[in-house]
Amino acid sequence: MNFKNTSNATIDFSKQVPYITFPVLSEIPFINHGFSTRLGGVSTGHMTSMNLGYGGPTLDDPANILENFKLITDSMGIDPNTIVRSWQVHKTNIRIVTKEDCGKGLYRERDYNEIDGLITNSPGVTLVTNYADCVPLYLVDPVNKAIGLSHSGWRGTVEKMGKVTVEHMTEAFGSNPEDIICVIGPSICEQCFEIGEEVAVEFNKAFNLMDVSNHIISPNSKGRYQCDLWAANKEVLKEAGIKEDNIHISEVCTSCHDDLLFSHRKTNGKRGSLAAFLAIK
Repeated sequence: MNFKNTSNATIDFSKQVPYITFPVLSEIPFINHGFSTRLGGVSTGHMTSMNLGYGGPTLDDPANILENFKLITDSMGIDPNTIVRSWQVHKTNIRIVTKEDCGKGLYRERDYNEIDGLITNSPGVTLVTNYADCVPLYLVDPVNKAIGLSHSGWRGTVEKMGKVTVEHMTEAFGSNPEDIICVIGPSICEQCFEIGEEVAVEFNKAFNLMDVSNHIISPNSKGRYQCDLWAANKEVLKEAGIKEDNIHISEVCTSCHDDLLFSHRKTNGKRGSLAAFLAIK
């Protein structure tokens, strides 16, 4: 286990079910948050052991997943009945969540689909999204006490999911982007994320890059490109009006830490799913 606690991300391995937290969010008194690891669950095989995803390339026993949710929420001090889960399809659709949605995706059927982002200003609601290399975006408005949690893979990044989430928080809760604090959570790093020409073209279009040698994509020795999703999402959040000082990159790579985290790329799809949690107490 080569994970080292930093000023941007930390784990308490003494917990029966460890999870990652972000100090900048831990300092906000009305927030509970975390990001799961693959440790401390009951799933087996390549989903060992804290698999929190029902879908994906392979299917786990639903009883295992439910037990995993119970285990990690107990460790986090969250009531699992307050969970509301996304329905991710790599789009930029956002759902406003209220207490009436609690339990959806875990104990109740979801009456929505194609939702990659969740926002709320309701206390006692826990937003949950799933990952295995894609970028989690945690957004907290400490002034209006509103939160957002969004899934941004490369498609979501070029479609500027972070900006879309901020716009929805502004419209729904009166959030001022300059007040919002954001964490770019554990996800695949630039060194591990190789893309082809067709994806590089999409990034060039989305970010108006003057050439392929820049801080978001750069050519490698294989005739392909390395892509920095962390840098790209930071640019999206800045474009949305969030202050640069309020954007915090966890710098935790899912592929580099595949002993601790699930990585789709590293395992060619043979993996479980991680989860991000964000709640107003």
